[in-house]
Amino acid sequence: MARSQQANQELTEVLNQLWRLDTNRLKPETDYIISLQGKAGYVAQGSNYARDRARAPLFTYVNEDKLKGIETYLHFINLLDNYETSTGVSEKVTSEELHENRLFIESMMETDVMKYAHKYLVSKGQSSSEPGQFKRQLYDIWFRLYHRDRSGGQDSCGFEHVFVGETKFGQEVTGFHNWVQFYLQEKHDHVDYKGYKARDNKYTPDEDDHVLNLQFSWNGLVKPIGGCFIGVSPEFEVALFTIIFLMSTQKMTSVVVKVDEYVLELVVYRHGRSIGTSYPKLLSSNHKDL
Repeated sequence: MARSQQANQELTEVLNQLWRLDTNRLKPETDYIISLQGKAGYVAQGSNYARDRARAPLFTYVNEDKLKGIETYLHFINLLDNYETSTGVSEKVTSEELHENRLFIESMMETDVMKYAHKYLVSKGQSSSEPGQFKRQLYDIWFRLYHRDRSGGQDSCGFEHVFVGETKFGQEVTGFHNWVQFYLQEKHDHVDYKGYKARDNKYTPDEDDHVLNLQFSWNGLVKPIGGCFIGVSPEFEVALFTIIFLMSTQKMTSVVVKVDEYVLELVVYRHGRSIGTSYPKLLSSNHKDL
C-alpha cells in the first residue's frame, strides 16, 4: 500500500464509512461494561509470568441477547470451537464446520458493512462484482488452511489466528485479537486479564474506548500485549482487515489512520493468499462521546 498521504486519507475515509455503517456494534456502558483497572507491567521475552494488575475480569457485563440475537455474532460464535489451538497440530475440518464457515460469510454479506467493503474493492479492481466470487475470496483469505508450524500439517488459518487465538510450542499465546472470544473465554475462567497497556505512558485509555491494548493469560500462557477492538461487530473487523490485505502486496502492511475518535495503527501480515495475522494498535483517542 502506498505510504502517501493521499492513500492514507482515502483509506481513512473508507474505514470511517465502515465505522458509520456498523450498526451491529455494541454500545459501551449500555451493551457492555468493562473495568480497565491497572496498567500492565513489562513481560520479558520468552517469560510466562506477568504481574496481575487487574484483580477483576475485564468484562463486567455483556448483553448476551445481542450476541445471540444478531446473526453475524451468532454464526461467528459457532466458529470459535472449531480449531485445535496448538500450532503443529493439523486441523481437521468437518462438513458441519465448512457449513458454519459459509453461514458466517453469508450472514456478513447481508450487512451494509460488507456490502460497502465489496463495492469499494470492486472499484479498486481487487474483487469481482459477482457476490459468489467475493465470498470465495473471503473464504481463501480467512478460512483456507495453511502451515504455520512447518513441522506439521495444515495447522492454521487467518480466522483461527486472529479471532480464536493459538498457542506456540505450548509456551506462548499468538493471535487472539477478538473481544467476543476474550469475553467468552474470560467468562469460562480460561482468560485472566492482567491490565491495559498504554503507549509510551502518554495516553491512558478509558472504559468507553472501542480499541484497547491488553495483557492477559490464556489457559495459563501469557499474551504480553494484544491489540483488539472492543464492541465492534465481526463483519466490521473482517471488512476492515480484508480491505487492507487486498490493497497491499507487502508481506507486512502497517497503516496509521484516524477512525472515529481513534488514531490507530492497523497491522496486517500476509501468508500467501491468506491473512497471517491482523490487529489494531491504539495510539491515541480524543475521548469524545460516541
